[in-house]
Amino acid sequence: MKAADLIPVVSQLNPLKQYGKVTRVVGLTIESQGPKTAIGDICLIHTNHQKEIVWAEVVGFKDQKVLLMPFTPMVDIGPGNLVEATGKSLQIKVGTNIVGQVLDGIGRPLNGMDLPKGLLVTDAEREPPNPLMRPRIDTPLSLGVKAIDGLLTVGRGQRVGIFAGSGVGKSTLLSMITKHSEADVNVIALIGERGREVKEFIERDLGEKGMKKSIVVVATSDQPALMRVKGAFTATAIAEYFRDQGKHVNLMMDSVTRFAMAQREIGLAVGEPPTTKGYTPSVFALLPRLLERSGTYNEGSITAFYTVLVDGDDLNEPIADAVRGILDGHLVLDRKLADKGHFPAIHILKSVSRIMNEIVTPEHREIASTVRRLLATYEESEDLIQIGAYKKGSSPEVDEAMEKIPSIHAFLQQDMHEAYTFDETMEQLVKSVQS
Repeated sequence: MKAADLIPVVSQLNPLKQYGKVTRVVGLTIESQGPKTAIGDICLIHTNHQKEIVWAEVVGFKDQKVLLMPFTPMVDIGPGNLVEATGKSLQIKVGTNIVGQVLDGIGRPLNGMDLPKGLLVTDAEREPPNPLMRPRIDTPLSLGVKAIDGLLTVGRGQRVGIFAGSGVGKSTLLSMITKHSEADVNVIALIGERGREVKEFIERDLGEKGMKKSIVVVATSDQPALMRVKGAFTATAIAEYFRDQGKHVNLMMDSVTRFAMAQREIGLAVGEPPTTKGYTPSVFALLPRLLERSGTYNEGSITAFYTVLVDGDDLNEPIADAVRGILDGHLVLDRKLADKGHFPAIHILKSVSRIMNEIVTPEHREIASTVRRLLATYEESEDLIQIGAYKKGSSPEVDEAMEKIPSIHAFLQQDMHEAYTFDETMEQLVKSVQS
């Protein structure tokens, strides 16, 4: 590099370091007198052990004091500890060499090893793309799951929510999409998961085949709220890097609800007023900033799947309602179907893909509408049929639904190790209504 090229770099360097001092710790936050900094900046806290440095982020200000929240548990932090300002927000390293890696919430390898060399540095938090730079979604994306490809077709660059209570098959459905979809790269964010389930998901659900084209970002439930929030942004930034390389990326996040809960912890800690069900206003401001970053772009696309935990299977709870209003469709997993051994337990009539009608052929649209009509007709009369109160011949529509419902249910069920191409799915969909 020539000396002239170094001038703009050197001119931006600040030879002075800004320091402050820890004054007290209150709940989840650390208060310090100084340094001069801004919201979102990273600060380094020099603890009582000289070699130990705690990373923290500026989350607010109160009475001329800086409010910090650490990325790690608050151990060995005491009054008078030096707080060093970096003047930068959280940055992570990205590159093609991280495919197959398992990272923590701020992009470090979870196994303690060093990251590969030759990676680029990027901000974890970025602005969503300009709406005018988003091409229309016009290409179907085969996920290898018959129920979705046939009746809830997803487009490349679409954002879909997976709504379900606990234990209904969200992780299994995500693993099926990871292994069988046509995406170039998968970025999987496990936010607020139980530590026990992480290795199970990687080894049992993903397996070697799934990991070959995946990056997993993990922020378990025992980690500080800030780490769980940053895990979601880190995964999205990694997906954006591959999208900018012209690749088609699947971004899967489990779950947005735990992301929102982590932000609620942060908001309450800095003094935000609780609103609906205790969620603070910053939660509902942060959700679109996260979810709008995925989608289509000039160079590539990010097709996103966000799981949403619904308490007591209530689809109208605040986070589910907010997320459903932002995304381009939703898959509802039904506990009653799961209890019957019907997997994936997708309730077709409660689910919707807002893009499907624009990207499928008229023939596909007509067959899908026929299947939905037969499912709706059978569901309306199911109680009468089960108790034997319905007499065959009373309604031609119900008779047709009763005749074809076994083949439709067979089409909708699929083992997690089975995969189907789009053509195979269409062939079986046609057979299910012609039998």
